[in-house]
Amino acid sequence: MSRVGKLPVVLPQGVKVQVTAEAFIVEGPKGKLTQNYLPEVEFKVEPKSVIVTRKSDTKIARSLHGLYRNLLNNMVIGVSQGYTRGLQINGVGYRAELKGKSLLLNLGYSTQMEYLVPQGITIQVENQTKITVSGIDKAQVGQVCAEIRSIRPPEPYKGKGIKYETEVIRRKVGKSGIK
Repeated sequence: MSRVGKLPVVLPQGVKVQVTAEAFIVEGPKGKLTQNYLPEVEFKVEPKSVIVTRKSDTKIARSLHGLYRNLLNNMVIGVSQGYTRGLQINGVGYRAELKGKSLLLNLGYSTQMEYLVPQGITIQVENQTKITVSGIDKAQVGQVCAEIRSIRPPEPYKGKGIKYETEVIRRKVGKSGIK
């Protein structure tokens, strides 16, 4: 039995889960999310929780058991609390600015980089060097952060670039000079 899959998904107040033949739908105060699933697993919706079980003991069913339980749990957390991820900009003259539905980044390139914010994601820029990405879909928040970070990833010598707030950059020593 999957250690992750056998745990029930607790539903906070105001969150509803609806299971159809090919998808499960989670609705809450922050929005609505839908996820398709394969028929190797079943969902038992109870008033305060959802239990995910597998129909057979095949390898694919065992692997999908924990996956769909975690996807459902992420969706429940997303529609009730939401997800937030922070990015930090390091470097002299590097800064970010929010203009309408686009994020403008000055990162030492000859031109200003522009990132269009997808629907369902909100971005806040605090003091030009801190970017906060938030939304209800955990995968989408992580993908947006990865795309913004990939514009100028941090380099190991001076640490210049865009990094996650919790990321630690291993610094390298530069040239030793004259021998």
